[in-house]
Amino acid sequence: MSEQATELFELTKALVNIESITGNEKACGEFLAGYLQRHGFNVRFQRVEDGRSNVFATLGQPDIVLSTHMDTVPPFIPASEDGDWIYGRGSCDAKGILASQIMAALDLKAAGVDNLGLLFLVGEELLSDGASKANEAPPGTKYIINGEPTENKLAVGTKGILRVDIKTTGKSAHSAYPQYGESAILKLLDILEDIRRIPLPEDPVMGPATMNIGVIEGGTAINVIPDKASAQVLFRTVSRTSELRERVEAVLRGRCEYKIVRDTKPIRTEHFDGFETEVVSYSTDLPSLTRWGRPLLLGPGSISVAHTDHECVRKADLLRAVELYARLVRELKSRM
Repeated sequence: MSEQATELFELTKALVNIESITGNEKACGEFLAGYLQRHGFNVRFQRVEDGRSNVFATLGQPDIVLSTHMDTVPPFIPASEDGDWIYGRGSCDAKGILASQIMAALDLKAAGVDNLGLLFLVGEELLSDGASKANEAPPGTKYIINGEPTENKLAVGTKGILRVDIKTTGKSAHSAYPQYGESAILKLLDILEDIRRIPLPEDPVMGPATMNIGVIEGGTAINVIPDKASAQVLFRTVSRTSELRERVEAVLRGRCEYKIVRDTKPIRTEHFDGFETEVVSYSTDLPSLTRWGRPLLLGPGSISVAHTDHECVRKADLLRAVELYARLVRELKSRM
């Protein structure tokens, strides 16, 4: 095994072993800052809120930045490995990606390539608040290469997000006498059925929009008419959300309390000949990084195992990602 491969795999495992569930990224950020400083990068923190900061590392004045996120979904799962795979929370989403980007940057640095940046963000798994904060102070970069698990294919687009939180209220009563109460759950079910009937748009490149009712809560006991209920609904969008949002709000208006929690547009990304391509259905930090240059999206690992209890990334794919990131940077540099 080469020295680079050993360093890459050890760095991936070290990152996985730092619990950084969204909101608790401080230790991971401090580890990254120390690691990058020791390897000759100029490092600074971008404060998002108390105890939470992005890490921005540079070589010279960057015109290209490699970026991904350091937070993970719960629960924490420590690293393990066998001959071919690294396992654990964040192994593919996105700490293996993060390690591959660092190794690519070190290769480029050793080859004399300068004016390069690394941006590692908090909060991608919930609201992209780290990316939104970074977007307030862009460094003048021309391109941003974002990392998410695309199986090392260059994504030509990512779907957007429209998230709606819904609350209904009723009147509690004994379930044997429902005429004295008003069920908040039945109100919610009627609303959700109407939302399910909303026609969803399709795009020739991005494919169909989708909808998921991800969370439903309500009630206190089986023999009590529920006076409160709530749901969280998430659309994966393929076009501007204005028309879809109007249709959703027309269903909700006057029937419940609701809040549009997140509305991010789909992104068409840069792509080049010689790279395998695909469209990904998930959203990324890119809609919140519009001032960091023209976007590209690529990373090792499969989204099919991200957020699962068997999350993993193939070691060979991490090594391949190092090559691809370095190749992308060189390709972009040649076009400037």
